[in-house]
Amino acid sequence: MSTTIETRHGSAPAPPENRHESRKRRDRIHGWSFMAPFLVFFGLFLIWPLIYGMVMSFTGKSLTGANSSFLGLANYAEALGDTDMWHSLGNTLYFTVISTIPLVLVALAMAALVNMGLPAQWLWRLSFFAPFLLASTVVSLFFVWMFNPQLGLINFVLGKVGIAPVDWLNNPDVAMWSIVIATLWWTVGFNFLLYLAAMQNIPEAHYEAAQLDGAGGWRQFFSITLPQLNQTTIMIVILQVLASLKIFDQVYQMTGGGPGGSTRTIVQYIFESGFTGYRLGYSAAISYIFFGLIVFVSIAQFAVTRKRSA
Repeated sequence: MSTTIETRHGSAPAPPENRHESRKRRDRIHGWSFMAPFLVFFGLFLIWPLIYGMVMSFTGKSLTGANSSFLGLANYAEALGDTDMWHSLGNTLYFTVISTIPLVLVALAMAALVNMGLPAQWLWRLSFFAPFLLASTVVSLFFVWMFNPQLGLINFVLGKVGIAPVDWLNNPDVAMWSIVIATLWWTVGFNFLLYLAAMQNIPEAHYEAAQLDGAGGWRQFFSITLPQLNQTTIMIVILQVLASLKIFDQVYQMTGGGPGGSTRTIVQYIFESGFTGYRLGYSAAISYIFFGLIVFVSIAQFAVTRKRSA
């Protein structure tokens, strides 16, 4: 004979195990509810375009709708034999190399100067970081005027010291360097903030001990500050390389890829192939070749970072 134990209100309370499982189930539902909007946007604007672009790269899809048939690897084979694509990729790698070095070294120097305790630090920080907040269109237009061969400020200053005017944006030998200068002025503030934050986290006791040992400012910088910034430098280099590989805005707005294609980057070539040449399938194939390059660079940098950390 079974008996039922009832409370004063009629039913027995649920066992603790059941209450725990019910709470976990409710927490999971709430968690997925909060994640749902992000997952929807993530799927619509990242996962689906990746899948659709991959499928499109195997077809002859065009903006004109003339040919959407399946081509297999024909687009990839054509891209690998395309001299214009390799030239654009070479320009991108060249820009990445010549821009990453000054963007790291100048940011380090700026952070070191501010960290020394210069007066009006808020003004230094604001002036170093403020350009990073500007839109690429504003920066590009500003430097187009600065580099103007007849009316530009840079050639005016060079003329005052006896240097002949330079056709900055129309000379293939200096056009890419002009874009590097604009990019340096525009984006170095972000790296500056990363370095400054890292420097201010170095324990002051290290410097006090070095002073007691008679170490000067330069010795402290090279023996204490720089070693403490290793991880920050690695992170900045990785972020800068990935950002430089994807350059498009300032090149397109300042030179349009000229003169003679000397500044045309791979992203611009992808854009032109798809929206000027109307070959969406071909441009998708180039973009996935470039995507593979970025993945390879990221894995290589990650492997080097892990090795150095170990």
